[in-house]
Amino acid sequence: MSFESARLTELKNQGLLRELKLRNRYLLNFSTNDYLNLSSHQLVKKRAIEAVKNWGAGAGGSRLMAGNLSLHEELERKLAELTGMGSALIFGSGFLTNLGVLTALAGGDDVIFSDRLNHASLVDGAIMSRAEVRRYRHCDVEHLADLVRSSGSSGKKIIVTDSVFSMDGDIAPLLDIYELAVSEGCLLVVDEAHAVGVFGSGGGVCRSLSIQPDVITGTLSKALGGYGGFASCSASLRSFFVNRSRSFVYTTGLPPSSIGAALGALELINSSSNMGETLLTNAALFRERLNKMGFDTCGSASQIIPVIAGDSSNAVSFSEYLEEAGILAVAIRPPTVPEGSARLRFSLTMSHSNQDTDKVISAMEEIKWK
Repeated sequence: MSFESARLTELKNQGLLRELKLRNRYLLNFSTNDYLNLSSHQLVKKRAIEAVKNWGAGAGGSRLMAGNLSLHEELERKLAELTGMGSALIFGSGFLTNLGVLTALAGGDDVIFSDRLNHASLVDGAIMSRAEVRRYRHCDVEHLADLVRSSGSSGKKIIVTDSVFSMDGDIAPLLDIYELAVSEGCLLVVDEAHAVGVFGSGGGVCRSLSIQPDVITGTLSKALGGYGGFASCSASLRSFFVNRSRSFVYTTGLPPSSIGAALGALELINSSSNMGETLLTNAALFRERLNKMGFDTCGSASQIIPVIAGDSSNAVSFSEYLEEAGILAVAIRPPTVPEGSARLRFSLTMSHSNQDTDKVISAMEEIKWK
């Protein structure tokens, strides 16, 4: 048996095997990150089509070669305005953004302090930077402060955290982390991938708190409904990333269709700044109903609402039961989440009606007695 076959068999026996699925029937989708339901909005599609007609299907090269379009810079200006930062730089994806930012900022003489539940892109970026990585307990500012103050490094100290955590749906104590970073002379990088478009009138959690970390990273592929990533920062840091972020330097510029779609999404967000607020209100009501039924929603305070199943096989069984009932809520298992915390992950979006959430609650009532 080949090494990959043996490993796949092992994953299957552990209930951890993942497969790509094509679903050929209508399902209520509670696993999408299209939080504002903009991926299918007529204006977003129109802007994408217009961009292709005017600029073509691709950028034609890296932006440092021949792929820098005025369209890219227009979007960067608007992303900087949205997040309340001085400048912004577009990357090929949110994952590439975090790799590019952290590997440019940090090196072998530096220390990165990373929340234990940070997204994989932040984890990988920290490791690839060759900096010392010290992980602090999830959202535990006292532990973070102890690690920062006990570090004997003479290099840069960089604190890295998600704002909204993608699997728990909870929110980092950003005000406390920001104050610690300022007092201890640390750089602060905040990933707002699941917050931009939803919190702070679309600008994210940092914008809602009126704080400016050194770098805000985000994505165009969640609430904005398209594809791509970005870093908002100062003009000098933007120039630094243009020169030092390998995932920017050696990657073809984002295609015009993605830029056009993002510009359309920003137009909608800026004209309807209460969309995120409405979504969060709906999510709070849904979460309250699950909590009253006795389900553990893991401290969620956002549109991401997990229901802890514990064992991976239980999570898969619950997900399969919901799919039979016409509801898509994918099981999340290790290593995406810690051992023993497999879960269903519900994502509330602006497409979900009261009737839709009622259907989920009814199905979860049946699961409760299984």
